[in-house]
Amino acid sequence: MKNFLAIKRKVAYASILMIGFNLCCTNLDETVYDQIPQDQYGQTEGQLNTLIGPLYTGLGGYFSTFELLNCVTDEELAPTRGGDWGEPEWKFMTEHTWPTSFYGFDNLWNWIYSNIAKVNQKIANPGFQSPEAQAELKALRAFYHYEALDNFGNVLISESVGTDSPPQSSRAEVYAFVEKELLDALPNLSTDVRAKYGRISKYVAHMILAKLYLNAEVYTGTPQWAKAIEQCDAIIQSGQFTIATDFLSTFSVNNENSTEIILSTPFDKSQRTGLYLQMSTLHYLHQLTYDLGSAPWNGYCTYAEFYDTFEPDDVRRQMWLTGQIYSSSGEALFDDTQPAILTKEIPSFKMPAGPDARLAGYRSVKYEVERGATFDMSNDFVIYRISDVYLMRGEAHQRLGHLGEALDDVNAVRSKRGVDAFTIMSLDDILAERGRELAWEYHRRQDLIRFGKFENAWGFKPVTQEYLRLFPIPQSQIALNPNLTQNFGYPQ
Repeated sequence: MKNFLAIKRKVAYASILMIGFNLCCTNLDETVYDQIPQDQYGQTEGQLNTLIGPLYTGLGGYFSTFELLNCVTDEELAPTRGGDWGEPEWKFMTEHTWPTSFYGFDNLWNWIYSNIAKVNQKIANPGFQSPEAQAELKALRAFYHYEALDNFGNVLISESVGTDSPPQSSRAEVYAFVEKELLDALPNLSTDVRAKYGRISKYVAHMILAKLYLNAEVYTGTPQWAKAIEQCDAIIQSGQFTIATDFLSTFSVNNENSTEIILSTPFDKSQRTGLYLQMSTLHYLHQLTYDLGSAPWNGYCTYAEFYDTFEPDDVRRQMWLTGQIYSSSGEALFDDTQPAILTKEIPSFKMPAGPDARLAGYRSVKYEVERGATFDMSNDFVIYRISDVYLMRGEAHQRLGHLGEALDDVNAVRSKRGVDAFTIMSLDDILAERGRELAWEYHRRQDLIRFGKFENAWGFKPVTQEYLRLFPIPQSQIALNPNLTQNFGYPQ
């Protein structure tokens, strides 16, 4: 059974024990032997798990928060199909014409800072003062601050629980805060990746630092390629993770034992719900393909141009569902009277009703579709994995002119994916390789920005302005906190 279920059981069991003890103890003067004082609870690994484990429930919001926001990239869109998916957000996310009032930015901000607030409460709690507990909590808090600086730029540094509105910090200041918190935490973080599955381990902290340094030039104006390599080295040389030979196994229904995963957020169709990617992307008729409890929503698909970056022999092409739709018994299905054949091309963003619109665009099955699922699936959603580490290190080497080392790292991934090794490689090749390897894992926006491609035209998106690299700070937050000012380029 997955770690988070064990943690939940421990939390429930501990709570039941404490309630039972309190009900039994009616003589307040007697010596109590069967309770652990609050300031002493949390000294063992088991006790600490019952206290810290529930904080990771919030990490599950990573999928639902970024699922929509990924439509700002060249790998995902949700076109209008007749009367379906006609809400304005899908179009303005694709065209980069979003308003500052868009609820998706509120959701992202609230996800980040509500989780930071919960961590701050635990950091101040007497039961969390061991070096190990403090390191894990501060590294988890640093992860959320990292997401804030990446997406919003000049944000709040929140280190305590209080009612005062914290000041707004510059992106460089938040960068320095995240870096220090993670470096300080590293010596006391666990190297036991199985015990810390779905939680912050030493290698998760190295990964966040690697991401921080890889994007340092964007964040602060000063590149830190050598530091990025150093952090990637720490993960690779640990020997704890290996690139999976079977690419799709990392995203299977039972993927918790994948050798690739550095950090994931666990899901379960009945115990911890919230992963429903199959509903967002599959055609209505795929209900019959996978014997699903309800018809999918026929939404997200990929651009033809993005699909075409995959070579014919690339096993990663299997993440896309293409061509004829079949029932689970192998019967070819029809949309109205037309064979239900998914087409690569999407003729326009807003398409008239009919089977041509409903069948436009290849769909993602990177995450194995759980047959018979009613709505939610049990795959754990992968946040960080080792293949990304090799590609990051390869990119950093390339930018430093270490061309041999760069080729070795990128080809370490390509060799597992059924494609020939690069003999010569450009930065554009690396960006394309990252796209093929990490599609729909929600790293693409950051990658496009780092490579200077986010302003480019693609698909239904025109050339846009550089200030859109940052999302606007939600107007609701500016109204609540007078210390906040809007990001450059947006209405003040």
